[in-house]
Amino acid sequence: MKFNILNKFDDHKKFLIRLPKIVQRMDYFKILYSPKEFSNELLYAISRACNHICLVTLYLESDQGGKRIIDALFRVKQIRPKIKIRILVDWHRAKRSRIGSSKEYTNVDWYVDLVNKYPNTEIAIYGIPININEVLGVLHLKGFIIDDQILYSGASLSDEYLHVNTKYRYDRYHIIRNRQLSNIMLDYIDKELLSSRVINKLGCESSLSKKLNKYRKNDIRLLRRNLRRVCYSYQGNATYNELAIAPLVGLGKNSELNQAIYHLICSSKNKIILCTPYFNMPNILVNTLIYLLHKGKNIEIIVGDKIANDFYIPSSKPFTLISVLPYLYELNLRYFLKKLQSYIDNKQLIVRMWKEGDNGYHVKGIWVDDEWQLLTGNNLNPRSLRFDLENALLIHDPCKMLLNQNNKELNTIRMHTSPIIHYTSLQHISHYPEKVGQFLNRICKLRFDRLINRIL
Repeated sequence: MKFNILNKFDDHKKFLIRLPKIVQRMDYFKILYSPKEFSNELLYAISRACNHICLVTLYLESDQGGKRIIDALFRVKQIRPKIKIRILVDWHRAKRSRIGSSKEYTNVDWYVDLVNKYPNTEIAIYGIPININEVLGVLHLKGFIIDDQILYSGASLSDEYLHVNTKYRYDRYHIIRNRQLSNIMLDYIDKELLSSRVINKLGCESSLSKKLNKYRKNDIRLLRRNLRRVCYSYQGNATYNELAIAPLVGLGKNSELNQAIYHLICSSKNKIILCTPYFNMPNILVNTLIYLLHKGKNIEIIVGDKIANDFYIPSSKPFTLISVLPYLYELNLRYFLKKLQSYIDNKQLIVRMWKEGDNGYHVKGIWVDDEWQLLTGNNLNPRSLRFDLENALLIHDPCKMLLNQNNKELNTIRMHTSPIIHYTSLQHISHYPEKVGQFLNRICKLRFDRLINRIL
C-alpha cells in the first residue's frame, strides 16, 4: 500500500467526500456495550426474522455459544419454513481445531452431525476459502444480516464472544436498520462469494476432505483475483450534511477499504482515536501517525494487554510457539513508544492498555474529529491490509447526531484501561519467561520477527 503522506489535507477530505454514501436514520442506529447484550440482541433478532438470515463470521464454534445460535436458527426455520438461512464461515478455519486445543473434532465434523440430526431442515453452511492456505488469507468479513437490519461486530460465534460462561472477549457491537445497506451486503455475498466454484457447502461427508487438488487451487486463485477488483455496488443518495454510511469491502493492499483507512486518518483536523487488539501496524500507518504528531494532531490508541490477547498462555503452562505472539506485539508497542516518548510526555499521544481479569480484548475501529468513524473487523495490521477479505462501514456524522452514543461507547472501552506513562513500563524482552525470551532473541537476531509480523 503506497500513498503519499504529504498529500494536502483537502485531498484526503475529498476522497472521503467522494465516496458514495447512503442515508442512515439516527433512531435506526444503536450501539451495544457488552457481549452479553450483543448475544441477547442477536438471538432476539433471529427469533423475529421473517425473510432471510445471513450470518457471516470467521467461525461458528461447536461450543455452547455456537449451539445456542444453531438452536435459534432451527427454531425459527420450524416456525417459518420459507425463511432463507445461510451461514458463511472461513473454510480453512472450520477444518481445524482451535489453536492450543487437543480436540480432533472440528467445526466441520459438527456441521455434518447437524445435517444428519436435522436432515429435512434447510440451513446452508458455506465454507469460503480466501486463499489456498489459512496463513495467506481468511474470510474476515463482518455482519449478521437479518431482514433489513445488520448486527455489525468483529465478534465470531463462540462462548467467549457471546459471554456464555465467566470469560468473555470484548468487541464492538452495532445494530443498524437500513434496508438499502442490507441489500448491498447481500448482493455482494450472492454475486462475488456464493456464485464462485470454490464454495464448499459444509455438512456433507465430502466436506470432511482436507486436501486441495490443483484444480481447486486454481479456482481459489481466480476467486482471489476477482475479489481484489470488486467493491460493494450501489448508488449513493446521501448529501454532505446528512448522517450517512459508506459500506466498504476489499482484498489486497490497494483495495478501496485500505485507501479509505489511510485517507480517514490523514483527514484529521484535531484528534484521532484508534483501537486494535494486536499492535502490529504496517509501516505506512506508523509513519502516518508519526507525521500527524509532528503536525500537532492528538492521537489516542487503545490496545489490549498481552494477557488480553487470545494467543496468551500463562507461563505455568507448557511453552508453545504460538504463545510468543502476545509478547511480540508488546515488543512492537514498546519500540513504537520509545520513539515517541516526548509526545506521551506532553499528552499529545495517549496510549491505553486494556486488561480486565483474564478476559480478551478484540476491539477495532477509528474515530476522527467527532465527525467520522470506522466500524470494521480490520486489525490494522499487515495481514488485514494484504491477505484477508475485509469490510467496514464508514460513518459520516457531520451534525454529531451519534455523539452521545459514541462517547458512551468510548468511555466503556476505556473503563478497563490504564494509560502508559513511559515506554519502560512495558516489559523488556529480558523480563519475559525464559523460553519466550530465548525464542524472541533468536528470531530478532535473524530478523524473522519482521516476517512473522507481516503474516500474523
